[in-house]
Amino acid sequence: MRAISASAPPARGFTLIELVVTIAILGVLAMMAVPMLEVTAQRQKEVELRAALREIRGAIDAYRQAVVDKKIQVAADASGYPPDLEALVQGVADITRPDTRPIYFLRRLPRDPFHSDPAAPAAETWGLRSYASPPDEPQAGDDVFDVYSLSERSGLNGVAYKEW
Repeated sequence: MRAISASAPPARGFTLIELVVTIAILGVLAMMAVPMLEVTAQRQKEVELRAALREIRGAIDAYRQAVVDKKIQVAADASGYPPDLEALVQGVADITRPDTRPIYFLRRLPRDPFHSDPAAPAAETWGLRSYASPPDEPQAGDDVFDVYSLSERSGLNGVAYKEW
């Protein structure tokens, strides 16, 4: 039998105090990271919202320009803006061509990234403003002059998404 001597190497490993301190530090770091991740996710959705608004508004303007250029037949008393958002995707007949092949303004209609119902059709995720509607109280009507987000939230810049 061997006797344990005073010159034996010390036991290796972590003490309970060291483990608790390490876990506490990791917990504090995780608590600081969560808000940063939420802000990053919101910022990404804001980028998507800006891009979607720019894309839809550009298509609405292109539709209006096609009316001005007399490529699309509209009634004399019509505003010259699309009747709904689906017309931008489905296309309208080009009356300047003999085969009246349609003019398409969007490949697909983007969704509002802040809309609460992911199952809703893309056209229902946007608020619509008609040409006859005042800018401070947008309302849907016979045409689509502009679109806006239906979200009640505000952006990181403090401006409500529906005012973008």
